Amino acid sequence: MSTENASNNAPPPPSPPKSGARIVLERTGVPSWVFQKPKLPSRNWLIFISVVSTLTGSYLYDRQQCKRIRREYVDKVKHLADEPLGVFDYARKITVYGGKWPGDEDYERSMKYFRKYVKPILVAAAVDYDMVKGRRLGDITDRIAKEIQARRRLEAGLDTPSSAMPLPTDQSLETKRRRELEGGIVIVGRPTFKEFMAGLKKGWSEGLEVVDPEEKLARELESDGHFDEEEEPLDTHASIGFVAGDEEPIPTPSRLPPSTSIYSPIQLQPPSSPSQRPGSPVDSSSNTAPSVIPELPPLLLVPFVNYLGFTQIPLMLWEFFNERKKVQAGSEAAYSLIMKQTRPFTASSSAPSSSTEFVSEDVTQQTPSERKLTPSSATVKTDLDFDTDAESYYKSSLRKIPDEITKARTEYYASLPAKLKTARDLSRGLREPTKDEKNYPPPTEVELRAERMKKEVKWRKDLAGWLTVKPETDVEWDERFRSALKVFTEPTEGSRDDGFGSSSI
Repeated sequence: MSTENASNNAPPPPSPPKSGARIVLERTGVPSWVFQKPKLPSRNWLIFISVVSTLTGSYLYDRQQCKRIRREYVDKVKHLADEPLGVFDYARKITVYGGKWPGDEDYERSMKYFRKYVKPILVAAAVDYDMVKGRRLGDITDRIAKEIQARRRLEAGLDTPSSAMPLPTDQSLETKRRRELEGGIVIVGRPTFKEFMAGLKKGWSEGLEVVDPEEKLARELESDGHFDEEEEPLDTHASIGFVAGDEEPIPTPSRLPPSTSIYSPIQLQPPSSPSQRPGSPVDSSSNTAPSVIPELPPLLLVPFVNYLGFTQIPLMLWEFFNERKKVQAGSEAAYSLIMKQTRPFTASSSAPSSSTEFVSEDVTQQTPSERKLTPSSATVKTDLDFDTDAESYYKSSLRKIPDEITKARTEYYASLPAKLKTARDLSRGLREPTKDEKNYPPPTEVELRAERMKKEVKWRKDLAGWLTVKPETDVEWDERFRSALKVFTEPTEGSRDDGFGSSSI
């Protein structure tokens, strides 16, 4: 026992003496881990370092490839910016249309895609552009239809050019049309394509009468009866237009003069002549839709998908680390436009001529896989099927838009009679306003009419816009477009012998 205790209480062996350099470094504050022998990190540290280095390497490699691809296409076209122009010549100019992606509050998402992936190549080639954004679904359709109608009226001699004093630099109508054909139209995404084709058909099919849509809607709402006032039985004095104890007539609808406007019962100005009114009829020869549509600028169809929602987060992450694919697609699209090689627009002979009506309930409840098995979908891919896969990424909640609009309209009109009664009672002095009504005055009848008008315009535009771009709706088509539309296509090898060389990407 004594021997074991003595061995346990023995002092540890002395450590080897430190060198003078180590003593000096320790005295100067150098940490002790510098002098430790290297060893592998722990398992958790190895996992962390592996994941971080893999993600960082993938990100850096992807961005490096993006710069390489963009630089390669810029080098192909940058010499075009150095070509001289005449004194009165203009650079080539295109029009870019970017509509709102359904379900996304950021209506500029498609334009951001164009500016990031297509614009750099166009700028390098000195191609000018105008951007047309759609803030709401259906804005592109309305804009295209109005522009075509204005062009038809101008060519028919119904309108005069807006420039009252011509300038020496002004171009003739033929020169402007030729410049448009030399340019092109860029359409970003499937929703924009549907809106563009719907506006194209609407503009070339409707009449030339200029009708204010809000005025037309106001006349329609005037007769719906929501603002009508029920006649109440009055006493003897009131039967001749006066209330007992008062000498002022009650301005009920039956005692008001006939009105030409729902907002003012007084006609301030005499009606203008038929030739000056914007909605005046035109002769039948000018009002009929043309049988042949003139050639339109070629189309550049740029695919675009906007991932939204929690379930699409994996796709967002994959896209973040594979941005070079979008740079490649955008650069190729811009290069096709710059090279000006086109082909005729392809459409099946049985393409639907109109699809703005409501589809049946059975079709709307089908899944995308079920719709692919229907006979109407078993057709060869054409330009009308451009980027159809993007519609499968729409949020499922978008199908509730018609029901939500119907519910909002029902709730609004259910609460409207009480608001009207309050406004009319206060305006006629039938009762005193309450304390809350003094602090927060309720809307007047004129304000309620304006509010109803604003809501109806919004509801109808939202519904029409969704019915245009929803997956079950086919792209609008007219057989007159077959000879008028062209599409930019990828240049062939033979067309690249003009100094561009073949692509090595």
